[in-house]
Amino acid sequence: MPTAGDIEEITWNHPTLGTGTVYCKVNEDATHDAGNYRSEDDASMLDTGGRMIDKMNKVRWSLEATVTWDMNDSEELEKMVALSSSPVLTEFTWSHVSGSTYKGTGKPVGDLQGNLNAATFTLKLAGGGEVEKIS
Repeated sequence: MPTAGDIEEITWNHPTLGTGTVYCKVNEDATHDAGNYRSEDDASMLDTGGRMIDKMNKVRWSLEATVTWDMNDSEELEKMVALSSSPVLTEFTWSHVSGSTYKGTGKPVGDLQGNLNAATFTLKLAGGGEVEKIS
């Protein structure tokens, strides 16, 4: 039976900026892309003999979720900005309510803008290679 639901936590470990945890807002959508190769979706990728031309390119893994932001104590947004600004990649681990846990090495990417009214921000993590399922 497929189990859907919340990401329980995202932890990070950076060699110079330390470690930490961010928590996701409950009942919000999150997306997970394990990375690796993708075949291009182009209807004209054929030769005149009707054979498919399979154009495959690697894509990075990614995880996108709405996370909470404590501006006074935990300062999750500020820490993610620091990780995003670092040229050194970070190891991230995240667990899902289903019991599955994943890890990948990468960094926060894209805009990091805090919602002052909701005390949240959208966090997108991305990295090279593939995400590893560890449980």
